[in-house]
Amino acid sequence: MTQDEDHLRLLSIFHYVAGGLAGLFAMIPLIHLLIGLFIIFASQKFDGKGAPPPAFIGWIFVIIATVFITLGLTFAAFILTAGRFLAKRKHYLFCLVMAGVECMFMPFGTVLGVFTIIVLMREPVKQLFANNDPLNPSTLKL
Repeated sequence: MTQDEDHLRLLSIFHYVAGGLAGLFAMIPLIHLLIGLFIIFASQKFDGKGAPPPAFIGWIFVIIATVFITLGLTFAAFILTAGRFLAKRKHYLFCLVMAGVECMFMPFGTVLGVFTIIVLMREPVKQLFANNDPLNPSTLKL
């Protein structure tokens, strides 16, 4: 196993870890979702003076939380997919783009994204990906 293959294997493992962390962090708005559902369906349980909050406040909580959870889980799925593609040495451009996007996921994604970009820019690594690309004209068998 060459050093480049070893680096790709490690990057793949780290992408799985970062994808799991991103998925975990994507669940934080679940608290807001539950609060919104409580406001919508159980607002009569509020004790105290005054009227309970209107239902549209609960819907705002639910909609915003759902959007954030969906976006976070989608981002986590993309990171996991990039890790799988790195392990199989396929879809070079997708892995490179995801490495750039991961840089927003501080601090883990930033470090992982920068290291992934550095490794993917090496010419031998590009060749590893090109050898596994079925649409690459240099590898087509006629």
